[in-house]
Amino acid sequence: MTTPMTGNMADQALRARALKVVPGGMYGHESTVLLPASYPQFFSRAEGAYIWDVDGNRYLDFMCAYGPNLLGYNNARVNDVAVAQLALGDTMTGPSAHFVDLAEALVGMVSHADWAMFCKNGTDATTMAMTTARAQTGKRRVLVAEGAYHGAAPWCTPMPGGIVPEERAFISKYQFNDIASLEAAVAAAGDDLAAIFAAPFKHDAFVDQFLPDPAYARRVRELCDQTGAMLVVDDVRAGFRLIRDCSWELVGVRPDLSCWGKSFANGHPISALLGSDSCREGASQIYATGSFWFAAVPMAAGVETLKILRESDYLEQSVRLGSQWRAGLDALAAKHGFALRQTGPVQMPQILFEDDPDFRVGFAWGEAMLRRGVYVHPWHNMFFCAAMTEADIAFALEAADDALGALRAQRATLEPHPVVMMMLGALAGEH
Repeated sequence: MTTPMTGNMADQALRARALKVVPGGMYGHESTVLLPASYPQFFSRAEGAYIWDVDGNRYLDFMCAYGPNLLGYNNARVNDVAVAQLALGDTMTGPSAHFVDLAEALVGMVSHADWAMFCKNGTDATTMAMTTARAQTGKRRVLVAEGAYHGAAPWCTPMPGGIVPEERAFISKYQFNDIASLEAAVAAAGDDLAAIFAAPFKHDAFVDQFLPDPAYARRVRELCDQTGAMLVVDDVRAGFRLIRDCSWELVGVRPDLSCWGKSFANGHPISALLGSDSCREGASQIYATGSFWFAAVPMAAGVETLKILRESDYLEQSVRLGSQWRAGLDALAAKHGFALRQTGPVQMPQILFEDDPDFRVGFAWGEAMLRRGVYVHPWHNMFFCAAMTEADIAFALEAADDALGALRAQRATLEPHPVVMMMLGALAGEH
């Protein structure tokens, strides 16, 4: 049932042009040096749960633009509101009324939040959280979980290129879900602890995902209360995908600050820092701004997206379809002699292969799925969106059945991806 492919000549031509005018041709998470060579780098359009590359090939997209697509690409309700606001104005000398509307909507949905501030990227939000915590407490030390991703600023980027040690001089590590490790890091910080950062669940790249142990989450909160530090939940990736609230409501723990982005405007460029009154004074002291941070269009899109989240069953549908996908994949893997490690919430699946330390099987599976019209990722968690249907899951499982069958026949000849091995080595050295 292989989907007909039109080749990749247009994609290759764009790569060649980009290489002349962009360092490396591409950068960050969009760089295909960390993906199989056959993966497209440039796309022409998106609709619902599907994307089309510049050569016209269509894919069911399990990456959802790395998270921003929550309701479906080109959601009509959100886009109608955005287009109407664009006709009136977008980036103006000051914000529109949607600035207040969106802040009120987020504060109304997120239990711990008393206020909101807006920016553009997840890195903006996490860096504002760190700065706010330091302003509120007058302290410097920040604790982050080993291997956690909190953005691409010098204090948190996973890759060390261009970073000097002084930029991380007050960043310390602890182990996610490990209370002893956490307590030791807090003790080492002494009276200089400004904040503890926590992911909603362990969603690090290249590894299995883990939900937070409620005892660990409660201990983070207790230690912050005892030391006066601010608890920050980085909900940029998982926000509104696990619950219609801050993700740590699921473990009964409320942070002082939470960071948001990706999906709450269904792909329109905006992120947010939400906070409780415990750090309102600190937030009022920092200077954080950007030329496009007050743009009206993404704020209008955010207000409409949040309405849809409150009114629809998008979350329940994603859990139902994600459960079908996980169960179906397990059955197909067993049928073809493979063992999968499927971890994390079903609506944000991480799919790795057992006995595949260099990801040679995972990469080959990704390429095989791509040829069959399904875009999956070999080492990063994936996402469901509300536009996905049971027919889409059936299509993806049919593709997986065919792909795993083909993969079984060529497994002995697979080779590791050299750039991924370099990446894993660099990350191991950084950690």
